[in-house]
Amino acid sequence: MSIKYVPHDYQAYATEFIIEHPACGLYLDLGLGKTVICLSALWELLLDYFEIGRVLVIAPIRVCTSTWPTEINKFEHLKGLTYSVVVGSDKERRAALQRPAFVYIINRENVAWLVENKLFHFDCVVIDEASSFKNHQSKRFKALRKVRPSLKRIIELTGTPAPNGLLDIWAPVNLLDMGARLGRFITGFKDRYFLPDKRNRDIVFSYKPKENAEEAIYRQIGDICISMKAADHLKLPELIMTNVEVEMSEKEKKLYDQLKADLILPFADGDIDAQSAVGLSNKLHQMANGAVYDENGGVKVIHSRKLDMLEDMIEAANGKPILIAYWFAHDKSRLMERFPEAVPIDTDESIVKWNRGEIPVGLIQPASVGMGINLQEGGCHLIWYSIPWSLQDFSQTNARIFRQGQKNTVVIQLLVTAGTIDVDIIHALEKKDTTQAALLAAVKANL
Repeated sequence: MSIKYVPHDYQAYATEFIIEHPACGLYLDLGLGKTVICLSALWELLLDYFEIGRVLVIAPIRVCTSTWPTEINKFEHLKGLTYSVVVGSDKERRAALQRPAFVYIINRENVAWLVENKLFHFDCVVIDEASSFKNHQSKRFKALRKVRPSLKRIIELTGTPAPNGLLDIWAPVNLLDMGARLGRFITGFKDRYFLPDKRNRDIVFSYKPKENAEEAIYRQIGDICISMKAADHLKLPELIMTNVEVEMSEKEKKLYDQLKADLILPFADGDIDAQSAVGLSNKLHQMANGAVYDENGGVKVIHSRKLDMLEDMIEAANGKPILIAYWFAHDKSRLMERFPEAVPIDTDESIVKWNRGEIPVGLIQPASVGMGINLQEGGCHLIWYSIPWSLQDFSQTNARIFRQGQKNTVVIQLLVTAGTIDVDIIHALEKKDTTQAALLAAVKANL
């Protein structure tokens, strides 16, 4: 049964912003209802103004199959907004494109397929989680950029517009205005607003903004991008976020330091080899959790400090549900071996069971389930067993339980192995969050 939609003031404002701006970016905090905001605007543009006729929504796969169809069917004011979900095999996707509809919903991995097969026949595009188009060298970005001139409208939605720094903003904004504000090419954008930071001779690893560059970028995009924070518009639960520190023994720390210094740890049945800075970072990240892959793909266990601490934390929870975020496959294996009651939250069925309170310990992999999934009904306690480098993965995963509808105080705890790369990761996340917070503040909507 459909329900009546009574928009908050900020939702009505955001819907009107979309209608008034043919190209726009909405940086909406998680839980603000960006899907229904966008659908309300699309209904008017399609069925009231007759300004557009065929819309393509690009989203993460689970959001394609669940979130968008559910929202369209839920609200009575969206009646008449027909849709078709373009996922599955090549044959199934082609059949879905043939079905008459106003809105076609496709996962972002198939954008290049759509363009390469000359099946792109749309006059409006919505990119849900636009930060997934931040890489200007990706196939999805190049494909969409190729057909961008044919669009009448483009709408970008995300809560994390610059997850790793201001360089991430160029590609999504380029899709909005085809280079009018930040330049047609990223090299020009870098030259104009950034200086090389970390480098090795001619190889530049990172860039830092020039003096006053941040403010200049914000001014350029402020007319077509707005941000809204949930805390300004919704009553959210209290959030308690803390670090829980564990320490390796002298022997374990010696192994960690040896790998860091020598890039290799010799073992009789397979060495642990880190051949580059990225490889070393990855190995150290694994070792901080307690295990690491060797050159043959086997798993070498270094310590169980985090598992031991986690056992105490689960016992202290006294049966209350706990969600544990992990990163590596061997993290998952070791967690399930130590805690037989743990269940991976990676299917629609497991999500339903978690929200019913039927899973005491849930395991979540941020890169695969981080976006668009509501887990707030099943629990309010999240423990990071493995902390990711990505601010987007970190923020999105936290927002699975810290969101509107959560009835309890949310507790998020980060397991940190002292003296390891875990500490560097937390500092990096804080730095990225500061950059992004400045961007969001600069384009904050003034209702």
